[in-house]
Amino acid sequence: MRTQKPPAAVPLSAREWGVLLVLCGAIFLEGIDVAMLNVALPAIRADLGLSTGSLQWVMSAYVLGYGGFMLVGGRVADLFGRRRMFVLWLSVFLVFSGLGGLATEGWMLVTARFVTGVAAAFMTPAGLSIITTGFEEGPRRNKALLLYSGTAAGGFSIGLVVGGLLASADWRWVFFAPVVLSALILIAALALVPRAPRPDRTGQSLDLAGGLAVTAAILLLVLGVERAGHAPLVQTLATLGAGLAALAGFIVVERRSAAPLVRPGIFRNTALVRANAVGLLFAAGFFGFQFLVVLYLQELRGWSTLRTSFAMIVIGIDAILSPVLVPKLVARFGNARLILGGLVLASLAYGLFLPVGADWTYPVMLPSLLLLGLAFALAYGPLTIVATEGVGEEEQGLAGGLLHTSFQFGAALGLSAAAAVNVSATVSSSPAALLDGYRAALWVPLVAALLATLVSGFGVRFRRAARPDGTPSGRGRCPAGCRTPDTAPGSSKSTAGSATTVR
Repeated sequence: MRTQKPPAAVPLSAREWGVLLVLCGAIFLEGIDVAMLNVALPAIRADLGLSTGSLQWVMSAYVLGYGGFMLVGGRVADLFGRRRMFVLWLSVFLVFSGLGGLATEGWMLVTARFVTGVAAAFMTPAGLSIITTGFEEGPRRNKALLLYSGTAAGGFSIGLVVGGLLASADWRWVFFAPVVLSALILIAALALVPRAPRPDRTGQSLDLAGGLAVTAAILLLVLGVERAGHAPLVQTLATLGAGLAALAGFIVVERRSAAPLVRPGIFRNTALVRANAVGLLFAAGFFGFQFLVVLYLQELRGWSTLRTSFAMIVIGIDAILSPVLVPKLVARFGNARLILGGLVLASLAYGLFLPVGADWTYPVMLPSLLLLGLAFALAYGPLTIVATEGVGEEEQGLAGGLLHTSFQFGAALGLSAAAAVNVSATVSSSPAALLDGYRAALWVPLVAALLATLVSGFGVRFRRAARPDGTPSGRGRCPAGCRTPDTAPGSSKSTAGSATTVR
């Protein structure tokens, strides 16, 4: 008997391709913006006279704004219109990226980066939700999300090289170039993304107090870590205590709110909690390691920004592996094993780089960079699947937002901790002292990866022990008849969507 033609055979319309092009352009913009800045940091430090502690805030400010407002951004898009929020915050992104290029003081640049991160936090979930609501579930949506995530990873990889080219001329072009790209995307969005009816907000409200409380908690906790290496112990403990108090305040607000930003009951899903913990630690190691490698190559070795860009681009191998290889590996080995394998590779990558020397050749560094790219491909997508499986359809956005917030929070903590250790361990500006500082700070990503491996390994063991028949366990309750992402057709959807916010 002849089966009905699957939805995958129905091509996307010209209008759909136009919408997808706009949204892919926006996530490419977000990826290339972060990557270009990463390789331009030493040039920014030299021009503005920033210390290592201040320099990491150029990156951390963006990450804090992005991670702190991600949950609010997703909720605002649902309440006030996805297209409207996408266009509005893309405009804000454009303006403050340009202001960053005009900065003449460190605090001006950090402020511009923070607001740019906030804009990305509102723009990104709005753009992603346009895809998930505008393309029917199944092969068509999966195709759109695969292209979307591949574009995000490609933006980061291309940004490393483009950033080196621009920074070699003038680091300010690293901020001006996104302005041009943002303007083109904005014009295309106004023309191609269709308008939607105004959402019905009857009985719904925005938990602004919860959003402000969690953002304050993240900011204070990261500030406490950053100050640990060069501030009195009392001040450091006071800052960390204030951060914990803000976090406690957030919990109180959420429990009392009629429409909480984060429903407390969602944390009964142990798999979700474990995935968020692993995501936080993995991001901490990944971003902390890249920060230190860029400083090592440019400040100790004297490599140009362009040469550093080409050296680091090999990490972008995940842009190819994530959409091509990872879905097949998930189908064969399952998410938990893939995550564990990726974390083991990340730990190995950091461990191999630990004894870095003052005269290491690139072939000696290459194994660590390749392993890190492979680790990212194996762990990132499956983490998103595990963090959202067993969660009701009405809370899928919340579960994804929690994971993305964990990634951004982890990135900020990793940058802060690596910079703090580097500063405290560097006793002078001599090459030997700089090398000692890098070696000491490289323990930060290694410890983070090992902790993530431990947490992930517990999840694999728990699932095996709980279900002798091989059925995964340790996850949130799933209504009867629902499919889990390990076995559901089209599970690559979650894998695809994962690459849209770490980088």
